[in-house]
Amino acid sequence: MNKESILIVEDEEKISRVLELELEFEGYSVTKAADGIEGIEAYRTGKWDLILLDVMLPGMSGIDLLRRIRANDPYTKVILLTAKGTVEDKINGLDLGANDYITKPFQIDELLARIRAALRYKTIQEPLEDGSILSFAGLRLNQKTREINRGGTSIVLTPREFDLLVYLMANRRQVLTRDQILEKVWGYDFTGDTNVVDVYIRYLRKKIDLPCFPPLIQTVRGVGYALREGK
Repeated sequence: MNKESILIVEDEEKISRVLELELEFEGYSVTKAADGIEGIEAYRTGKWDLILLDVMLPGMSGIDLLRRIRANDPYTKVILLTAKGTVEDKINGLDLGANDYITKPFQIDELLARIRAALRYKTIQEPLEDGSILSFAGLRLNQKTREINRGGTSIVLTPREFDLLVYLMANRRQVLTRDQILEKVWGYDFTGDTNVVDVYIRYLRKKIDLPCFPPLIQTVRGVGYALREGK
């Protein structure tokens, strides 16, 4: 059985070495790069199941490296490592295509759990229902063309907002917990950081709740959210 391969792009040698030892002990094949330039070269010349990517790197920032990776590769899993821990920082990284985001200092057991979760998650999912069209209460979404409109008005969403709306529409009228949404839309199954879901729900409401139409995303207090008409 082939080992899953992990690329560590981290300029702090002590952190990089600890990660290398821990990951090799867990049975992964590990390669290290010490800056953004080394990182992009290693990415281009290797085949990786997952990349641990520091945000603050010399040569090329982790965010710029992530942009280059995601320009034509939606498949390789990427977990960002950074000292910045605000919700806005996390959303920025996730919106650019990171599978997960962990702040320094972190517990190695938590990082290992997130790596396992990211590797389990299938980037390419099966169609959520027959055909490519999802529709509900005047809201229409084409999964193939990624076009969305409500009452004939076109709506433009970011990739993460689109994935969130697909999940809500495919499970319309069902109450979905924040953890369920995290697992299905972001692709990890640990608890915590559910405020990211709240922020994205707010973004989505601003875009799909048009004048003359009732609001569709309902808050179920203490539980999560449901796409349904009325309160």
